Amino acid sequence: MKNVLKFLGTGVLLLFVVTACSKDDDPADNDLFVGTYNGSISYTSDSENKSSDDGKVTVVKVGDKYNFAFSDGIPNINGIEFEEEDDNYYINIGGSELSYIRINESDLKILYVVDGETWTADCSR
Repeated sequence: MKNVLKFLGTGVLLLFVVTACSKDDDPADNDLFVGTYNGSISYTSDSENKSSDDGKVTVVKVGDKYNFAFSDGIPNINGIEFEEEDDNYYINIGGSELSYIRINESDLKILYVVDGETWTADCSR
């Protein structure tokens, strides 16, 4: 009887481990791209021009939207929604080749233009 219980317990444990380690895990579903990315950042407006080759962008999820907090006195970008682009990359809704925020679990690329302001970032973690 003890052997049957050990066998059954081992089987249940093995089943749990196999299903918990799925390779289909999508980073967006688990918020794996939330965190800090390091690299080159810049901001330009009519009255300001700031840049840093050693900057940081911290990504925070608030509900279904994301906020991007820049270092070096660069204004934040807030309230961005994303849709899946391809290969676990996500692009902001309404993004194009001329204005976008692309993100995955290891890279952040920004060329975001709105109301005469331009943010750029080429960061990784």
